[in-house]
Order: sequence, then C-alpha cells, then structure tokens
Amino acid sequence: MTKVAGPTTGPTVAEILDSHLHGSGSPTRTARAVLDAIEARGDDGTWLSTVPRDELLAAAADLEDRSDTRDLPLYGVPFGVKDSIDVAGVPTTLSCPAYAYVPDTTAPVVQRLLDAGALYVGKTNLDQFATGLNGTRTPFTIPRGVFGNGMISGGSSSGSALAVARGDVPFAVATDTAGSGRVPAALNGIVGYKPSRGLISTVGLVPACKSLDCITAMTSTIDDMDRVMDVMIGRDDADPWSRDPGPRHSGDTLTIGLPAPDELEFFGDEAMREAHLSFRARLSHLAVPGGVEIVDVSLTPFLAAGELLYSGPWVAERLVEFARFLAERPDDIHPVVRDILRSGEKYSAVDAFSALQRLQELRAEVGRLWQQMDVLVVPTIGRTFTVDEVLAEPIAVNTMLGHYTHFGNLLDLTGVAIPQGLTADGRPHSAMLLGNALTDDAVLHLAAALLDEPRSRPAIPDRSSRTSTATVSHP
Repeated sequence: MTKVAGPTTGPTVAEILDSHLHGSGSPTRTARAVLDAIEARGDDGTWLSTVPRDELLAAAADLEDRSDTRDLPLYGVPFGVKDSIDVAGVPTTLSCPAYAYVPDTTAPVVQRLLDAGALYVGKTNLDQFATGLNGTRTPFTIPRGVFGNGMISGGSSSGSALAVARGDVPFAVATDTAGSGRVPAALNGIVGYKPSRGLISTVGLVPACKSLDCITAMTSTIDDMDRVMDVMIGRDDADPWSRDPGPRHSGDTLTIGLPAPDELEFFGDEAMREAHLSFRARLSHLAVPGGVEIVDVSLTPFLAAGELLYSGPWVAERLVEFARFLAERPDDIHPVVRDILRSGEKYSAVDAFSALQRLQELRAEVGRLWQQMDVLVVPTIGRTFTVDEVLAEPIAVNTMLGHYTHFGNLLDLTGVAIPQGLTADGRPHSAMLLGNALTDDAVLHLAAALLDEPRSRPAIPDRSSRTSTATVSHP
C-alpha cells in the first residue's frame, strides 16, 4: 500500500487555551483558522453544515469582549457535533434530508460546552440514523479515512472522527450505540471514548436504541478528553438513564485481562494480528503508577452478548423512533438502513423477553470476570476495509467491524479506543480498553499510560452536577 500521512491533528485544547490566554492567539483567530481549513479542503464528507463565517466570528468576538469568559475551561475552543444531536436553530438531519427538523432547544451536553466557553463550529456527517459502523451509509459525500488507499472512515460518527483527525477541531461530540464512537476513532488514528451509559445526558439526541445510546467524544489526546469530559459529564434528571460517576482510580495495581490469542479474530488480516500481538507483548512492562498484572480471560461471553445486538430484538428498538417514517417515506431512507429497520419488524415480545433473559445470564457471567480484572484489552477492530469492500458486502463488513464493540453497551461497559501505531503495511492499529460500568477513571488511567501521557487531571468530576434543559438561542 502507498504510505500516507494518517491523522494531521491540530493544536490540542491545552495549546489553544494557552494561546488564547498567554500567547498571540484569540478565539476570533482560532475561529477564522478553522473555517479557512474547512473551506480550503472543500466537501470531503466531514461536515454537513458549519456556522456562517460572520456568525462564528461574532460568537468568538463576544467571548473576547466579555469580562467573565477568560477563566472558562474551554475558552474559545472550537468543536463539532454529530448531526443526530440538537443545536437550537440548526437542522438535525441524521444524514436523511427528508427527516430533518429544526430544534428550538440545544441538547444539554452541547449547552454545557457552550457555557464552558467552547465555540460550536458545525454538524458532522454520520451513517444515516446512526445505523452503521462504516461511514458509507449517507446520501451526502461518502467520507474516506485519513490513511488513504480508499479506506473507510468508520461510522456512524464518521464526521466527528475526521473533524479531529484532519485538524479542524481538537474535539468533536459523537455517539456510540454499538461502537460508533470507537470504530471511526480506530480507523483515523485518534482517541474515541465511550463513557459508562448515563454519565452524559442523552436529552436532545435522536435515539438509535435509546436503552443503549451513549454520547461520546473524539480527541487526539487523553488530556484533551479529560478536559472535555470534565464539562460534558453531569447528572440530568430529565434523562431517565442518567447516573452519577463512579470512583476515581485508586492508584493500586491495574489488572489487565487478555483473551487467548486463538480467541481473537482478525478476519484474515495477518498484519493486524501481528501488530496487536506485538502491542500485547509490551503490556506487562508498561510503566503505570501502581504497576500492572496480566491475567487470562475468556472472550466468549462478551462475544455471545454482541451477537444479540443485530441478530436479536434490539434492532427492533430502532423502530420506536423510525417506524412511522419507515412506513410513510421508505424511499427516502438509505437502502441498507431501510433493510435493517425492516428486519426489526419480525421480532415479537416473546423474542424480546427471551433475549433479555439470555443477556442477563451473560451479564452475570461477565460480572464474575470483572472480579478478576480491572480492564479488558482487545483490538478495536480486527481489520480495515475499503469503501468498495463495504459497498460490495455492507452487512457482512459491518458485522466484522463491530466484532469487538457490539457487546459494550449491552453489557454496560465503558471503553476507550486508542491509537497504537501502524501495521507493517501502514494501516492504523488501535487497541480498545474496556471496563465494567463506572470504572471509567481506571480505564482512562491505563489509556494515558499506553499513550505515554502524564495524567494530572482526571476526567471524572468529584461532584455530580445538574444540567439545565431550558430553551437556548442559537450559539
């Protein structure tokens, strides 16, 4: 394969803040640079809409003019939002123009970022209705991954990953139901973090599967993720799934669970297998405060849970939101997405209860495994694919992409995908760190060590905070 540059991430959150507060930079200069970069590249499938130049510059100037903004934690830091999350006055399309609507209210998680001084830049592309892990299921420009060679961007949060990997913004808001915040991060060489369900309010998110959906973020560093999550995480009584964070990492030895190599599936990609096994060999020597211990763990119950997602009745949960649109306007839905939605119509209440009982059995089995380990380490994806390969086999390829991610929310796990270099032929290799619910801080602690980042500011707040759901104006 032709060697390519991969991600070209821009300045970090910390660097932007330092520039705004102590250097020659300013929110208006940053906003101008972001829009210049987006416009110079043209429509490459990253952004579905951006704030008009005069409006974004005015918002940045307003931050500069106010006396109470310079101490805000994200003062003038630009960000993007996946186009399944509401921003007041901006169409929410879900990559389906016929479905689009204009909300009056900004999603609480976005409002928290705005209140922290961040600059909303625009809406990012996604697989339609957040259904898919590959980034090709869109009527808009199909995005490509930053490693070139016709590779997919990953999805459904395709644009959010690319906005960070291409250096437009240091962070982007995404979602993750079955891996949508981790797979595109893996394919573009950045960090994708899926918090425990309920830590970030999902009010204002058009649901894919409401019982599983998580709002997530993409960054290039763990430090950026910590800074952003310190703002995004907060209890919201308007969200029935909302809950408070778990404890911070104690600093004790981290026990890492590793499946046997013959339990790992790379779908014929030997270069990816070699890269991952080489990465695993380094884990026992990792310099982590408190040290690490390695234990053998079976992946079987995790994979069994993952099989329930699309071969079980959870696909029918998507019809809670989209059944009426499917019935009235089927021709306006991407053909692959339409087929997936229709597949949910065959399940009965008996099927749903049967699957819930089976999932509970698997949760109990996995729960016993968490007594032996703190973090499970697996590949984020087993192999990469080109756009042409996905278009030829859309369902089979998507299933392979979700092999290590589909079970995450069903089993109530937290997870982070982190870049770990390249395969021998120049493609991205990403490791995924998974923890039990509310062990987010321990997982991020290990992620920082694997990226050789000192971690001085944990993402998990000490306090739970209330989230406003009041109507707000366009940012």
